[in-house]
Amino acid sequence: MRILRWLGILVVVLVVAIAAVLVAARFHDGPLGMIAGGPLEHGELVTGPEPDWASVHDVQEVEFQLLSPARSRTTWILEVGGKVYIPCGYMTSAVGRVWKQWPIEAEKDGRAILRVGNKKYERQLVRIQSGDLLEPLTAEMARKYHAPATPDAVTSGSLWLFELAPRPSAD
Repeated sequence: MRILRWLGILVVVLVVAIAAVLVAARFHDGPLGMIAGGPLEHGELVTGPEPDWASVHDVQEVEFQLLSPARSRTTWILEVGGKVYIPCGYMTSAVGRVWKQWPIEAEKDGRAILRVGNKKYERQLVRIQSGDLLEPLTAEMARKYHAPATPDAVTSGSLWLFELAPRPSAD
C-alpha cells in the first residue's frame, strides 16, 4: 500500500510540474524547444525591401509566431527560389490533428512574425496546396531534413506547406 501511495504522489507531482512548464512557456519570449511559447518580443524588427533569404538556406530551425493567437513555435524552414517556406507534417495523423493546431489557425489569419537569430520579420503565411513549387519544395525538404516529403503528401493533405510571404502593408 505504501508503494502505491508514493507512486500516486509521484504521478501527481509530475503532472503538476508538466502543467506548470506548459503554462510558464506561454509567458516566455519564444518557444521552449517543442513547447509553444509566448509572443516573440526580443529581436530587431527588419523593415524595408525583401531580405536575401539565401542566408537561411542551411539554417535548421527558426521561430515564428502567429498574431492570432499570439503563440510562438520552433519550426523547420525551407528556402527555394529566394522565398521562404514552413512545412508542417503529420496533418492526417491522429497525433497531428491533436497536436498541430497552428496550421488551421494560420489558414484563418496568416499574419505572423518570423524570428531568425536576433532578427524579426513580419510575414503572411500562405498555404500552398498545388502547383509547380511542390516538386522543388519537397525535394529541398528531403535534402535538408532527410524527410520523406513528396508532392503527393502535399496534395493529400498529409504535409502542409506555407509560404512566408511579405505581409500586405494595409495591416
